[in-house]
Amino acid sequence: MPNSQPERRKFTLTEEDRTAIAFQLGELLREAPGPHLSDDEQRWVRMAIKKEAQTIAFRQAVIEKSLAGLLWAAIAFAGYLLMEFLKFKGYKP
Repeated sequence: MPNSQPERRKFTLTEEDRTAIAFQLGELLREAPGPHLSDDEQRWVRMAIKKEAQTIAFRQAVIEKSLAGLLWAAIAFAGYLLMEFLKFKGYKP
C-alpha cells in the first residue's frame, strides 16, 4: 500500500544563509511604516489615559472613605458597648 502522505524534504541552512535572512528581515522591519497616529488619535489616547487615571483615583478615594467610615462606626459601637456595660454595672452618667 503506497504512503498517502507527501514526501518531506529536509533542508539545512548554512550560517551564511541564516545571516542573510536575518539581515533581510531587519531591513524590511526598518523600512516598514510604524503605527503612526494622527493628531486627533493622539489626543483621544491622551484623554483616554487621563480618564482612566481619574477613574482609578476616584475608586481609591471611595475605598479610603469607606474604610474610614467603617473605622469610625466601629469606634462608636465600642463606645456604645462600653457605656451600656458601665450602666449595667451601676454607672450613672
